[in-house]
Amino acid sequence: MTREILPNRRMAENITFRVGKIVYTAVLGYYPDGRLGEVFLNSSKIGTESDVIARDSAIATSFALQNGVSVESLRSALTHDAQGNPEGPLGVLFDLITAGEGA
Repeated sequence: MTREILPNRRMAENITFRVGKIVYTAVLGYYPDGRLGEVFLNSSKIGTESDVIARDSAIATSFALQNGVSVESLRSALTHDAQGNPEGPLGVLFDLITAGEGA
């Protein structure tokens, strides 16, 4: 599959949320048709392992989205606890952005 590049100017959304004691900020970039195409994710603890993991997972997620992987496929593949709740920041973010879609 060919990577679908986002346009230079695109709709973006900022979301701030907490996982445990760490606050995360996400910037979501969208294709003109409304599909999610990129994720930037940072923690409030800049330069820490949790921040690096968040940033790297967002980069990998962006590549997956741009190569046709759906948000729902990514969301369901991430780690969840026994009750089905996401355990990591990317999973929490996906739950937040899909909550209005009935997912």
